[in-house]
Amino acid sequence: MSVEVASRTHLPVRTAVRDLRWTRALFGQPTSLLGLVLLVFVVTAALAAPLLTPYAQEAVDVEARLQPPSSRHWMGTDQFGRDILTRVLYGARVSLVVGLLATALATAAGAALGAVAAFYGGAADEFLMRLMDVLLAFPYIVLAIAVAAVLGPSLPNLILAIAVIRVPQFARVTRGAVLSVKQMAYVEAARAAGASPARVLWRHVLPNCLNPVVVLATLSAGTAINAEAALSFLGLGIQPPASSWGTMLADGRRFLLDAPWIATFPGLAISLTVLGCNLVGDALRDALDPTTARR
Repeated sequence: MSVEVASRTHLPVRTAVRDLRWTRALFGQPTSLLGLVLLVFVVTAALAAPLLTPYAQEAVDVEARLQPPSSRHWMGTDQFGRDILTRVLYGARVSLVVGLLATALATAAGAALGAVAAFYGGAADEFLMRLMDVLLAFPYIVLAIAVAAVLGPSLPNLILAIAVIRVPQFARVTRGAVLSVKQMAYVEAARAAGASPARVLWRHVLPNCLNPVVVLATLSAGTAINAEAALSFLGLGIQPPASSWGTMLADGRRFLLDAPWIATFPGLAISLTVLGCNLVGDALRDALDPTTARR
């Protein structure tokens, strides 16, 4: 009874300390605050795209082709007279959707595979980890190109291709965390109480292994955005006339000397979005892992 009362007494203190660590990690550092500002800005601009520009993303004005940035076209126009700002804003929607969905799919699949491999061990562990080794043996962009080429160019196939290349990382990270947690006393107590192996895994082991998975997911969102741009640049992602930062880069490479703004602005959008993901990922690492927290 005294142990139970003591744990209840200290619970608000632990919660307050955890909340303070979250607040300090996310808002107390200039870098993490910059990352949050960048992501909020990109998300807000993408959602408000129809309100921020008077042009349609596919509107063509041949007479205004290859115009430099001006008061009429803040980021200039491309070779077809399309407004670059409009296409960058609508392209942000594609990149954010691909980044979120591909990361979510890779997180779910990789965490499940890694948890099953580590918890049950034996032949399951050996087979799943050797499969992950095979996937890791390929350069990630080569594997993504192969998957996208087999499935064909479309938004769902693009998301699936990017998710596949990220699954091994999540499986490895989850496996290492589960191997550590499954030896804990509370896990042994759950087993002794008669809980089934599946219940022990999903109710007691996996929830206590999510910290490194969450951090990896945040950092992987930036990688997914880069991968989407690379595949679209190669013609294996979003197809014209839809807007995509990767396809805009592909269009702009032919005009780097005459109209550098065509490739410059989508390139900056990719860089700033990925930077925001990385900075927020570092902040989450500090918040979830007190051993790495900055003081």
